[in-house]
Amino acid sequence: MTATKRTIEHGKRDGFASLSGGGLKQDSFPLRLFAKGNAKHWNPADIDFTQDAADFAAMTDDERWQCCALAAQFLAGEESVTQDLQPFVAAMAAEGRFADEMYLTQFVFEEAKHTQAFRLWFDAVGMTSDLHEYIEHNEHYMEIFTEALPESLYALGDDPSPRNQIRASVTYNHIVEGTLALTGYFAWHKICAERGILPGLQQVIKHIGDDERRHMAWGTFTCRRHVAADDGLYDVVDERMQELMVPAMGVVTGTVDRFPEGRVPFDIDINELAEYAMDKLGRRLGAIESARGADLFVIDVDAEPEALEEQFHAEDQRELVAAAAG
Repeated sequence: MTATKRTIEHGKRDGFASLSGGGLKQDSFPLRLFAKGNAKHWNPADIDFTQDAADFAAMTDDERWQCCALAAQFLAGEESVTQDLQPFVAAMAAEGRFADEMYLTQFVFEEAKHTQAFRLWFDAVGMTSDLHEYIEHNEHYMEIFTEALPESLYALGDDPSPRNQIRASVTYNHIVEGTLALTGYFAWHKICAERGILPGLQQVIKHIGDDERRHMAWGTFTCRRHVAADDGLYDVVDERMQELMVPAMGVVTGTVDRFPEGRVPFDIDINELAEYAMDKLGRRLGAIESARGADLFVIDVDAEPEALEEQFHAEDQRELVAAAAG
C-alpha cells in the first residue's frame, strides 16, 4: 500500500511528523543535539553570585567598567538572539524539518536562559541602573546586533530559501557565537580564571559555552546540508563571512580601545584579542567545504559538526592554559 503523502508545513498541515511511519528519526543530527541538551539542564537561579559581588566591589573604576562593558555585550547579545532566532524555527517548519524545529525550540530556551543568567549577575553586583552606555559607544556592536543579525534572521520570514538560511546561520552561529562569543570567553578567562575572581560568572560562562557548542554544531550542520545539495551555495557561506569580518573585528577591539595602550584593565592585550578572534572567524569553513558533493543522507546523521566543536573546545582550552602560563 502506498503511504499517503502529508505535509506538516504551518498553515497547510494535514498530518504529523511524529505519527508518520517510522516515527521521528532519533539518529538524525538535530535530535541527537536535542537529546544532549535535555541531559544538560542548568538553572541560572541556582548560581551563587555572593563572591562576585565582593570581587566586583574591590575592583578599580576602570576594571568595573571593563567587566560591565563585556557583560553588557553578552547580556544584550543573548537577548537579541533569543528574539531573532524565531524566524528560523518557522523556516524549518516551512521545510518540513520537524527534528530541527524541536532542536531550535530548545535553542531559543537556552538563549533566554543565558539572558537571565547575565541579568542576575548584574543585579547581584549592584548594577541595576541603565546599562546602554556600555554598548552604545561600539558602533560595530550596534551594527551587528541591531542590523545584521535581525535583518538576516527576519529575511527568513519572507524567503526561507537555502541561501537565506545560510546567511542567517553564518551571521548567528559562526559570527555571533563562533567568533564574538568565543573571543568574549577568552577575555573572561583573562579577567576571572587567571585571577581567581568572579566564581559565579565563571560558572555561567562554562554553562553557556557548553550550550553554544551545540548551537554552533547545528549551524555547521545546516550549512553543510545546503552545500551538499547545491555546491554553488558554498560561495554564499564565504560571502557572508567576508561581509561581517570587519564589523566583527570592530566589536572585539571596541571593547578595550577606549583605554591607552598598556593601560587596559586586567592586562588585556587588544592585539591578542584580535588575533584570537581572527583565528576563530573562519575555522568552520573547512567543515562546511567538506560537504561539497557529499551524500545528503550521510550528512543528516554525520556527527562531524558535533565532534568538530568538541575538538575546537579542547584546542581553545589548551590555548587558554598556554596564554595564562605566558
